Amino acid sequence: MSTHSSDARVARLTAVSKTREEMEATERTMLAPFAEKSGDSRGRKYSEPSHPYRTEFQRDRARIIHSRAFRRLEYKTQVFLNGTGDHLRTRLTHSIEVASISRTIARALRLNEDLSEAIALAHDLGHAPFGHSGEEMLAECMRDHGGFDHNRQSVRVVELLETPYPNFPGLNLMFEVREGLRKHQLLEDFAIGEEKYHCPCLEAQVADLADEITYYSHDLDDAVDFEILNAAQLGENEVWRKSERAVRSRYSDAREPEMHKLIIRNIIDNEVRDLITTSAKSIAESAVQSPDDVRRQPARLIRYSEDLAEANRALRKFLYQNVYYDPRVSEVNRRACEMLRRVFEVYLIDPERLGDGATKRIESEGLHRTVCDYVAGMTDRYLMEEYGRIATAVAAHPDRPPRA
Repeated sequence: MSTHSSDARVARLTAVSKTREEMEATERTMLAPFAEKSGDSRGRKYSEPSHPYRTEFQRDRARIIHSRAFRRLEYKTQVFLNGTGDHLRTRLTHSIEVASISRTIARALRLNEDLSEAIALAHDLGHAPFGHSGEEMLAECMRDHGGFDHNRQSVRVVELLETPYPNFPGLNLMFEVREGLRKHQLLEDFAIGEEKYHCPCLEAQVADLADEITYYSHDLDDAVDFEILNAAQLGENEVWRKSERAVRSRYSDAREPEMHKLIIRNIIDNEVRDLITTSAKSIAESAVQSPDDVRRQPARLIRYSEDLAEANRALRKFLYQNVYYDPRVSEVNRRACEMLRRVFEVYLIDPERLGDGATKRIESEGLHRTVCDYVAGMTDRYLMEEYGRIATAVAAHPDRPPRA
């Protein structure tokens, strides 16, 4: 191939490719002034060279997806114990659904979709096995040792526990992604210069409420599939009734299971539409012109209308009364959590079971926190297998502490 032909080929490829700088320029042109721009980020804790064809938030999304903690979400319970049914949500499918809804809302509000998606994908990396019941049990185990909260744990995962890089701990995510994982009281760690703030960027606020929309609708969906909820119970809830009326007026011949799937879809559409409309109005009224203007607001700008917020509070109460506390859910999770408690106790007695990577952190993090990190990272399946190994060891040698 001649030099001229080679140069022409390179020129053609350059013309159709898009560099990171061009993507950053597109963000500045297309996104709202109050949206986060990847080229204007406050950066990473540990300096790294930029990528030629990916923005910093796109890189973070990939780091999260490729993390071990993200892969383990496939075998962690959302509401119904993992493995109970082939079509029930897991923490992984839940996180993907949150990311999808986050992108829709962010796009409509001219926010940074890549940032909202990255936060959404990472928001449950710190969740314990066995869902919220597992979180409550870990909190009990850690009651006198700093407690346990899955939001804080997600931050620990990305800043400390994931170790794919030789030069620094964690995933070294951008400031704005880490900010988005800090919920409510966790924001006290961040400041604008010397100024403390209470509101994270809008992309983080979007991911937070997209999480709510997802679990409201999909926990309902799974509960109907699992026959926890019947038509009479569902008819007691305003959110369900409103969507059911809308669906029946449009699809009068629909039957189960198509009917309830259509209702779930309508619920999601209503929630997203309300959130976009209400948030657009609150952003306009606030007159914010930059991400830091957003942070200085006295209250979050991404919000539902008052009517939907009230209806969602009733829906949340409905789910707790009729789904989460239903014996078919709570009793199974209670038994699983007793396994978690037993494994936690054995690790305190015999920390060598944690392996070299974890035991090295005992000196800096303390025994209880190290055990908590290890147990929180387990999948449902692995914890039950570990419980089985411990039970077998105890049965074989009841007169001495359980060992591997």
